[in-house]
Amino acid sequence: MSRLSLRGWIVMVIWCIGLSAGVAYANSEMEIVETGRLLATLLDTGRVTVGLNQGLLNDPSKGDKGFTPEVFETQLVALYKKRRGIDVSNIQDAPIPEMAKPLLARLVEESKKTVASYQTVINLKGVKYKGLIPATFGTETAKRFQNWSHVYLKQTAPDHFLRNPKNKADAFEKNAMQSFATTDTHDPKAIFSQTIPEEKTVRVMLPLYYDPACLNCHGGPKGERDISGYRKEGGKEGDLAGAISVKLPLP
Repeated sequence: MSRLSLRGWIVMVIWCIGLSAGVAYANSEMEIVETGRLLATLLDTGRVTVGLNQGLLNDPSKGDKGFTPEVFETQLVALYKKRRGIDVSNIQDAPIPEMAKPLLARLVEESKKTVASYQTVINLKGVKYKGLIPATFGTETAKRFQNWSHVYLKQTAPDHFLRNPKNKADAFEKNAMQSFATTDTHDPKAIFSQTIPEEKTVRVMLPLYYDPACLNCHGGPKGERDISGYRKEGGKEGDLAGAISVKLPLP
């Protein structure tokens, strides 16, 4: 890890190449950063899972979609294992920090609760937009998890892409997103983290970039209404869409 000066901030950018299953976590601060990264990636994986099922969820010709919390969990587990090499269905045996294990397990449960809360509307025939999209999943699941764990977990976005005022970035998050937006390397394994001694916390940010599926709602033509009724932002593939933000206490 290296410490870099960025507009007066002291930050750590963790390029997680080389962080393999065999790493021994001797540094408690490193464990906290890794826990934040794992939580952020899991929340985003839930968002991606919902996004991959968007055509099914919004199909007005079907009643029962079969997208139960259990089906969602199966897909989530498989995608997270593909992204991070970690089986969250067998979390106790995972080679990750011990502090991360109960948090990841709970985040899976809170994610399923969000999907469960939409079952009635999901299975309504004749209704196209069901309200369960990656953004609503992320906001609601993060809130559920935070209520249980008291761990700060949030999806946020630059002001020009922000739709939900509840997700507005604070000063740290704005600074982190500026650093992501100005780098030429959109490495999905990169995170931005900083220890805040006066707050006794470690903050972690995972960047999110628009992929083609995102552009159905966030692309062009700019100003046109998307399926949820919001105006499209005119985003392009590879643009910084936002970030998942985590704040964890120092021991």
